[in-house]
Amino acid sequence: MVTITVLCRYCGNQDAVRCKGLNTNGHQRYRCETSQRSFQLDYFHRAHQPGIKQQVIDMALNCSGIRDTAKVLKINMNTVMSKLEKKQPRSSQ
Repeated sequence: MVTITVLCRYCGNQDAVRCKGLNTNGHQRYRCETSQRSFQLDYFHRAHQPGIKQQVIDMALNCSGIRDTAKVLKINMNTVMSKLEKKQPRSSQ
């Protein structure tokens, strides 16, 4: 038997993470009872992996084009454009 320690990617809690079944591609889903959010450890599409959105934004701020960003990150150009078009939530001040 193999035991995997899973930390919630949103709150970092280990004790409140429970299995939530499989997605359509067969990857295990998890749900954190503290943050009330679900997540996966492995994603079928590279664009859904954690950190890709931030990399797209960083490359855009460093004057990389959409095609260059898509080629370097190995994701679709339309995905790059949609991640750049989405509004970021404003932080309350």
